[in-house]
Amino acid sequence: MSRPVALITGPTSGLGAGFARRYAIDGYDLVLVARDVDRLESLAAELHDEAGATVEVLPADLAIEADRARVGERLAAGVRVLVNNAGFGTSGEFWTADLAALQKQLDVNVTAVMALTHAALPSMLAAGEGTVINVASVAGLLPGRGSTYSASKAWVIAFSEGLANGLDGTGVGVHALCPGFVRTEFHERAGIDMAGTPGFLWLEVGDVVRDTLADVAKGHVVIVPGLQYKALTTGGRLVPRTLVRAATKVVGRGRGRT
Repeated sequence: MSRPVALITGPTSGLGAGFARRYAIDGYDLVLVARDVDRLESLAAELHDEAGATVEVLPADLAIEADRARVGERLAAGVRVLVNNAGFGTSGEFWTADLAALQKQLDVNVTAVMALTHAALPSMLAAGEGTVINVASVAGLLPGRGSTYSASKAWVIAFSEGLANGLDGTGVGVHALCPGFVRTEFHERAGIDMAGTPGFLWLEVGDVVRDTLADVAKGHVVIVPGLQYKALTTGGRLVPRTLVRAATKVVGRGRGRT
């Protein structure tokens, strides 16, 4: 029997690499999408050797419309799983940031999620099975320090919840993963200073991937890994937004981001 296929964006490090390894171990073939060809090919060779997976490398910059279209064509050919993991944040303040950089952030964090999900769903629906995992953030559930980043992740959550409602009973599931701080390259790449962040707030990639797939199997739509973040997001819904914003200022102090 042919193996199911999972397409993962942003798999060369962090959560994307974690999902790629887990799906390869679970018996999936992979399509890996990122800009860095060398890291893609290195990961592909590693997963083939370690798990016997057939790995297709698809270099693409998801901020570019033509590249999104190429990835969309591959999705339209059929996959069992789509993990929309690619995304990035930027440092500094909104009013001094380069507008083109902010637009690129939205193109990757929002437009690519919409376009790739749109491309993947028809074949999943025809097969009567499929999973879409959209990587959002706790920042999308709470008023974050970063305006455009938090807004982009809030969009991903609302988008995923709306789709999940519409797809109920079809065999296709859409899920929004909302992690807090995870030990990845994310903050370093964004130029965000994380010094002084309490150790208890950090999550490990393997734990997030494990908890996410367990919650996907249970049919959970909005997934918040880690008891500390479950408590924070639950509390954020119960107290006035003014208090949540005040708390966010304390936690986010010294880490300017857009």
